[in-house]
Amino acid sequence: MRKLLLFWFLFTLPLLAFEPKEVLLVHSYEKSYKWTDDISKAIESKFDKHKNINLTTIYMDTKKVANPRYFQKLFELYKEQFKNRQFDLILASDNDALEFLNAHIDELFPNTPVLFCAINNFDMTLVSNIQQVSGVIEQVDLEKNFQLIRRLHPKLERLVIINDYSTTGLEMKKELEPFIKNYSKYFQIEYLGNINMEEIKQKVSQEKGETVLLFVLLFKDKTGKFFTYKQSLKDIKQISSVPIYGLWDFYLGNGVIGGFVTSAKGQGEAVAHMALEYLIEEKPIKDIPILNKSPNEYIFDYNELKRFKMNIDAYINEYKIINEPTSIYKEHRNFVMLSVFTILSLFIIVLIMRANIQRRKIVEKDLSNRIKFDKVLLDTLPNPIYYKNTDGKFLGCNLSFAKLFNHKKEEVIGKTAYDFYPEDVAKRNIQVDEELLKTQGTKTSEMTLHFNDKMRYFILNKAVYENIDETIGGIVCIMDDITQRVQEKQFLIQQSKLAEMGDMVAAIAHQWNEPLVELSAQVQDIALSFQLEELKKIQMEAFVKDSMVQIQYMSKTLSDFRNFLKPSTKKALFSIEKCLNEIFEIVG
Repeated sequence: MRKLLLFWFLFTLPLLAFEPKEVLLVHSYEKSYKWTDDISKAIESKFDKHKNINLTTIYMDTKKVANPRYFQKLFELYKEQFKNRQFDLILASDNDALEFLNAHIDELFPNTPVLFCAINNFDMTLVSNIQQVSGVIEQVDLEKNFQLIRRLHPKLERLVIINDYSTTGLEMKKELEPFIKNYSKYFQIEYLGNINMEEIKQKVSQEKGETVLLFVLLFKDKTGKFFTYKQSLKDIKQISSVPIYGLWDFYLGNGVIGGFVTSAKGQGEAVAHMALEYLIEEKPIKDIPILNKSPNEYIFDYNELKRFKMNIDAYINEYKIINEPTSIYKEHRNFVMLSVFTILSLFIIVLIMRANIQRRKIVEKDLSNRIKFDKVLLDTLPNPIYYKNTDGKFLGCNLSFAKLFNHKKEEVIGKTAYDFYPEDVAKRNIQVDEELLKTQGTKTSEMTLHFNDKMRYFILNKAVYENIDETIGGIVCIMDDITQRVQEKQFLIQQSKLAEMGDMVAAIAHQWNEPLVELSAQVQDIALSFQLEELKKIQMEAFVKDSMVQIQYMSKTLSDFRNFLKPSTKKALFSIEKCLNEIFEIVG
């Protein structure tokens, strides 16, 4: 059961939120009256965001007719007009509408809550018959307007107040009396009320110099003639040469310089906010307090300020200006600010990039100079130097390496070891490189190359180098040509042999002395035997055999001596024992 209730609640809650709400707006005055129109626009602007609110508006038009018989006819009209309609909320604008509803609420709209706005001289007797009621009070701030006039006109001599004899005008007169009394000590104050328009024009036309007008109300003159707010102001402005101040914002744009005015828009927005609290947020009317402070604000007409060459910035911090010439900045402030911010950001980025480019140019110049220096340094070194990548392809070399193989430096790039070395040497070189790339250290090896039937010896000193991202870049090699050192070593060996040659010749002479004596004796024996005719074949063969033994021995000694003196041109395996035996045989 609980789950079912929860499901029903969750399902119906969105429907309740979009349930149509019927609202009746009752205006005291006619539709063309700017004050009334501004209140309507403010309310409609707030309600337009909520599609479930249906607003009906009626106008009582009491500025023109306001007698008891007229109100009775309105009651009969509305009773017939709305007998089959029920409203969720009623909005009342200005005193006449609220007083009318208070008198007939039970007959026309029983138990319907009421929110009011623009109510002057409010007290609870105005809503004594309405059970659910709240709203916004309209209160003209005379104190701030008198202070404003005094600040903006420190040399003021006269203040002329224009008011009519209507109900509202009489209420305003009561409120004005204490201010007239208090400010009369600063400047002369003349009150124009209950006179006809022609008399007002005559008096205003005579005002000159340090004088200002305070326009309160003028909808009817003494003769009962009705004026619109535009018409009355237009007539006075045409003959006035002094600034005119007003108390309501609907006067602005029609000749009033401005003031701390009661705002129709502010009244409408405030009561609309209360209505949404009740209709949308379902806040009870009793929990919505009456707004006792009227939402007034400083508003001025740019054209009138310019006309009287007035600057208000020194006296007021927060205010609004109407009729100000179109300013791209003010009209598109957010766009302009965004554009300025974007341009500044781009400018800063450009400056940063420019500084970065300058630094990079300096670094690149230093790097270019360093590269040129390194190239000159490498080309100056007599040692052949090259560097290759991990695939074994040459990336570059110095001038010595290029000359060694009779190539240009540019021709070396991209080649491999097989393009410079014999196949067996190239294979051995590649094997050394592969081992070095695995161990990532340094390695020293030897290499012998043939150039134009000449043999050259090299020691290769190799090391692995890394890229900037710490990956292995390849191998760099410095070739040390040791051919001259090998030749010098061979020369020293030969010199050593020659140094010992004298001793060896003496030893050989001593060693040959015995076989020579033996040969001499043999020859003498042969000659003697031949003379005595005792030489026989067998003796002859013995003599020859002994002589050949001595001759072969001497020949072998000469061969060993020649081998000892022979220059060494390459490495060879030898037996130390055999070498020592041969030496002993030579030296005896």
